[in-house]
Amino acid sequence: MELIDWIVLIGTLVFIVSYGVWKTRGSRNVQDFLKGGNTSNWWTIGLSVMATQASAITFLSTPGQAFHDGMGFVQFYFGLPIAMVVICMVFIPIYHRLNVYTAYEFLENRFDLKTRSLTAILFLIQRGLAAGITIFAPAIILSAVLGWNLIYLNIIIGILVIIYTVSGGTNAVSVTQKQQMGVIFAGMFAAFFIILSYLPENITFSNALDIAGASGKMDIIDFSFNLDNRYTFWSGIIGGTFLALSYFGTDQSQVQRYLSGKSIKQSQMGLIMNGILKVPMQFFILLVGVMVFVFYQFNASPLNFNPVATSTVLNSDYAEEYKSLEAKQQANFESKQQAIYNFTNKENNSDKTIYQESIVSLDAQDQSYREEAKELISKASNLVETNDKDYVFIHFILNNLPRGLIGLLLAVILSAAMSSTASELNALATTTTMDLYKRNKSSGGNENHFLKASKWFTLLWGIIAISIACVANLFDNLIQLVNIIGSIFYGNVLGIFLLAFFIKYVKGNAVFIAALITQAIVIYGWWFDWMPYLWLNLFGCVVVIALALIIQLVSKKQ
Repeated sequence: MELIDWIVLIGTLVFIVSYGVWKTRGSRNVQDFLKGGNTSNWWTIGLSVMATQASAITFLSTPGQAFHDGMGFVQFYFGLPIAMVVICMVFIPIYHRLNVYTAYEFLENRFDLKTRSLTAILFLIQRGLAAGITIFAPAIILSAVLGWNLIYLNIIIGILVIIYTVSGGTNAVSVTQKQQMGVIFAGMFAAFFIILSYLPENITFSNALDIAGASGKMDIIDFSFNLDNRYTFWSGIIGGTFLALSYFGTDQSQVQRYLSGKSIKQSQMGLIMNGILKVPMQFFILLVGVMVFVFYQFNASPLNFNPVATSTVLNSDYAEEYKSLEAKQQANFESKQQAIYNFTNKENNSDKTIYQESIVSLDAQDQSYREEAKELISKASNLVETNDKDYVFIHFILNNLPRGLIGLLLAVILSAAMSSTASELNALATTTTMDLYKRNKSSGGNENHFLKASKWFTLLWGIIAISIACVANLFDNLIQLVNIIGSIFYGNVLGIFLLAFFIKYVKGNAVFIAALITQAIVIYGWWFDWMPYLWLNLFGCVVVIALALIIQLVSKKQ
């Protein structure tokens, strides 16, 4: 990194934190701190909802996901617009009518205190883990690529978020997320157009899509019912809808974003904005990853994008075998370049199928070399991460983008981490204060007392998130890890809310017992891999509803 990159990176982050602290200084009461004084308009809510979901993991992992597996991951989001409509029609009017601070407050009105407390605790567990991961994700990758100290990075990101979140609460989160989304969109669009400019002169955007399509990267929709395939149209529409309903309708980190709205209409319009823009946004981020793939069809790429993994194997007894693989990969790369030239040559229209088959064959060979490389890395050290999906985009940024833009893209990654983490800390503090501390406090307290408690709980959860980040380990793919954690808990929680909304026959005791049993079943099913994780959302929801109905029926007979 050059001086200009450091100036852009540090200047961007300092501006966002300082602006957030200055703009939202002096929260007077709990209403201001936890609900932003109900002053947010629809576009602020829409951007805040998008920024909360679009963490650094999105901008690091998603392009790498597309590089390796293509555009199919976008199917994961197909259920989101459906969920937005349901939440606007059912959830938002109820929350606003009851004037709740948290989604779980509603459950006590409908069931009882123990059901409210259980659901709040389930949220605190899964969102507390997720908050640590949203800090850890960019930190582990930037530390590996840039050589920065991982622990220091975790602490720096966490402290930056804590400063303005403790200072201004919900309003600070919403205000800073608008700036962060501006940085994010500017950086991603700049990266996309620069990638296109780096392609050979005779390769147009249309040619690039053809090349990606020939390699299977543009296979967007899969209508199969194969449960071994994580991402299909049906898992996205069904499992994705239930995941989005749970996340946006019952997860306090999202509920708090639209509870700050001026009115029901403003909150609804904010969510509709998210429903309209989210799928195109994810499509674009995946397309950036596909263009990175096309770029590396004309420029040599490493066998493994994780520099620590490469360094480890090259300093081991397997160095010669690894170098031999690199030589084979280079020869394969040169053959593939010729095949791509023939495929895109207009004079060879009649032979396109032959050249496409050649590209597919050479892609498969390249993939086999990469798998062999992973095996050698594992032999060299079983402590080094061999899966390099999360390193693809950052490798491209640091090795190919012009000076100054590198700083901007790093600011994108860190801004995204900060925006998601701020929402999570804000929600964790709100839930802890209102659902556990205030509700179970034996003696009363005034507004100032609970305002101070909210700030202290924000600080506490910030420290917990930093601690989790410091002991976390890299998973198969970070964006999958966050969604897996959510899927383990979300279905159960959504089922509780659906029971509360629509099935008045069921009472608190039945729901509480059913929720405990369901959570144990879902964790067991995930551990033994009963189904792709997206389906756990539907599974948990159905199980808790069925069990609650059965338990209520049995208890009534007794």
